[in-house]
Amino acid sequence: MLILHFIGLAMGIGTSIGFMFLGIAGSKLEKEEAKKFAINSFSLSTMGHIGITLLIITGGYLMTPYWAALTSMPLMMVKLGLVILLLLFIILQSRAAGKVKKGDESQMKIIRSVGKLSVLTSIAIVVMAVLQFR
Repeated sequence: MLILHFIGLAMGIGTSIGFMFLGIAGSKLEKEEAKKFAINSFSLSTMGHIGITLLIITGGYLMTPYWAALTSMPLMMVKLGLVILLLLFIILQSRAAGKVKKGDESQMKIIRSVGKLSVLTSIAIVVMAVLQFR
């Protein structure tokens, strides 16, 4: 399960970091090309969705021996709170991406802003897990 958890982690964080680098690459294109490039890159989000789903399923299983002691594990409680926050960010980004595909370019600003927060939140989740289980 831990191996699957790490695979989900790679897929989830890899997607966030991938979008960051794609955004940098897209910023160097003409406006219309950048728009097409961004819309085409949204397909990468499927990998992120699979990754976060894998993380939640395997994380729930890996927590089996710890659920009873959760209230005495403040770092784990922070980590779980950050996971919920990350899920909210993913939902916001997915909705905004759907609107961009329908022609609402104003949603790109939301995607970029929330994307930065997603990367930071993902890193914070990993830090909390490492500190909890070191």
